[in-house]
Amino acid sequence: MEQLDQITTLIALSMGVAWASGINLYATVLMLGVLNNLGHISLPPGLEIVSDPLVLIAAGFMYCVEFFADKTPGVDSGWDALHTFIRIPAGAALAAGAVGELSPAVELAAALTGASVAAGSHAFKAGGRVMINTSPEPLSNWAASFSEDILVIGGLWTALNHPFWFLAALLLFILLLIWMLPKIWRGVKRVFGFIARLFGARPQDDPLEQVAQSAARPRSSGQPPAPPE
Repeated sequence: MEQLDQITTLIALSMGVAWASGINLYATVLMLGVLNNLGHISLPPGLEIVSDPLVLIAAGFMYCVEFFADKTPGVDSGWDALHTFIRIPAGAALAAGAVGELSPAVELAAALTGASVAAGSHAFKAGGRVMINTSPEPLSNWAASFSEDILVIGGLWTALNHPFWFLAALLLFILLLIWMLPKIWRGVKRVFGFIARLFGARPQDDPLEQVAQSAARPRSSGQPPAPPE
């Protein structure tokens, strides 16, 4: 039973840091490093680097930058787009670091799974922000940003102190993500289509619509219907 608890704790920590990194990487690193330096948690050797003062200073500075960028309509979506190339690799590295002392195979498996979890939470956050930005007022952005910070802190705390509950919540999140992503994707496409039309871009004609329009054209006697363009 004790061995099962240890495995569950390790999996929860590995997936917890990956999931949180996809939402707010710098808050994740800050929380882990500060708690470890204060003696409230004991990180695995592969994650102890987040306690280094240089890492904490860099994470703290970037968190301050993100704090304001994340609450500015439009800027937050650009920030999320840029961090697609940062949060996902960082989530994979942190997940691998949490289990790195076991074996290279486990480390690689954790990195692959962690990258997927980080990508999922990042896509959920970034897609949701694009939808929120359809509203011109900034209050919804502020509410979403503060909620995400609280979610990261609460999720990591749960992963560290109640791993079974965290893994259950993570499973529910994955199921919600599978259900929501197609809807978010359709919403994002509508938003960018609207922006493109504002700048004069014309959407591509639907081939099925072209065929219907061609069939509806009046036909001249003795001439075949014009093929769709």
